[in-house]
Amino acid sequence: MAERYLNYIGGNWNTPSQGEFFSKYNPANIHEVIGEFPNSTTEDAESAIESAAAALSGWAGLSSHVRGEYLRKAADVMESRLLEIATGLMKEEGKSLPEAKGETMRAIVILRYFATQTMLPDGDVIPSAGATTFLYSRRIPVGVVSLITPWNFPVAIPIWKAAPALACGNTVVMKPSELSPLTAVRIAECFEQAGLPSGVFNVIHGHGARFGETLATHKKVSAISFTGSAKTGKVISGWASAHGKKYQLEMGGKNAAVVLADASFDQAVNLTIQGAYKSAGEKCTATSRVIVQKEIYDKFAAALVEKTSALTIGPGDSDAYLGPVITVEARDRILSAIQSGVSTGSALLCGGKVPESAFLADGCYILPTVFGDVDPKSSLAQDEIFGPVLCLIKAEDFDDAVAILNDVEFGLSASLFTQSLSASMQFADKAQAGMIRINGETAGVEPQAPFGGVKASSSWSREQGLAARDFFTQIKTVSIDLPA
Repeated sequence: MAERYLNYIGGNWNTPSQGEFFSKYNPANIHEVIGEFPNSTTEDAESAIESAAAALSGWAGLSSHVRGEYLRKAADVMESRLLEIATGLMKEEGKSLPEAKGETMRAIVILRYFATQTMLPDGDVIPSAGATTFLYSRRIPVGVVSLITPWNFPVAIPIWKAAPALACGNTVVMKPSELSPLTAVRIAECFEQAGLPSGVFNVIHGHGARFGETLATHKKVSAISFTGSAKTGKVISGWASAHGKKYQLEMGGKNAAVVLADASFDQAVNLTIQGAYKSAGEKCTATSRVIVQKEIYDKFAAALVEKTSALTIGPGDSDAYLGPVITVEARDRILSAIQSGVSTGSALLCGGKVPESAFLADGCYILPTVFGDVDPKSSLAQDEIFGPVLCLIKAEDFDDAVAILNDVEFGLSASLFTQSLSASMQFADKAQAGMIRINGETAGVEPQAPFGGVKASSSWSREQGLAARDFFTQIKTVSIDLPA
């Protein structure tokens, strides 16, 4: 029988209010159940929020240095459990063990980074018109924060939200995706082992339709940070706006790599493949379009297809380059998008189906796929697929490539491969994306740098780096005059 896990509320591990649980299976083998997790209700969400609210004044009242020490301890605990956490992540999410280890290590680095931020100045002394007036500002916590996190980076994204929230003195209620619940349990265990005071960090599992609105509208919640689909993000923004809550949304992408004729050819091919197919393409920053200058299009397409066709597929504990997608439903949705692309005239150059190996028959696998001569206006080139599917688009020149790049509703990440400094600088200015990389893949950003997109990819705010505290704090202005 699969192990049963509980919610973490008020420093205790609690059975869900209605006693209901759901099963999570391994996408590499859908017959393997990883565990049973609480299918929570509004009552559970309210309990977690009340616990966070009760802990708020005590946590916010600690010195920032003390809060930073808790984050450091949590990082040390997580590092001591790195292999255990990464192995569980691999089994529930499907990515390779090296990628799972890398993601867990990234979360550890993020915890330590935000621990150091607790020693930064938290305000400014402001010149006053009054000769005897002391005028200054301070950053203070926003309050109880709801974190609604995705399945594709189940340790890195929760930590890059929770770490700055906690560092700034807020308390947290986290709702992880029901597709990656085990890693959220491990995160809570790390904070528990680090001695975090009861109620400061809480985790409730389950389907968001049952209690998501409570997390966004409860009177004791001050802010909501969400990463996920644009459709769900719009619903959350509506709830938050109607109830006067601060909100932060990170949503989809249709990221493109632009390859100019003067690019370092092998670098462009290899990093395009890495950006498109690592984590089976299930990254909001994954490369899903590659826009190639016409002079090298045929050569680039041939090299890309040759290398993509040679990529290995398998479970995360093998030497495979990419693993399964997250669910059977995701696999079928991606295959449907592929079939739609074929039926509307795009050229399927490789992949486009499930692997024929009997060894992989019980997993949610799709062969890495390349389409050629894709119409930039087609749904294949416009809609987020969120899987191992890459569209090749031909461009006349630099200006045409940038126009194609920008002609989508999203604007998360974009990259350019070139040896031209002029083209690089122009691209950085003209590309409509929140993150620009020159001679690098579209995926990835360092913890100390702001993360976020433009257009339909984001809600204007940024995560990570110094920018994170802009969301998780509010500013208080103080004026002190001498008594008469």
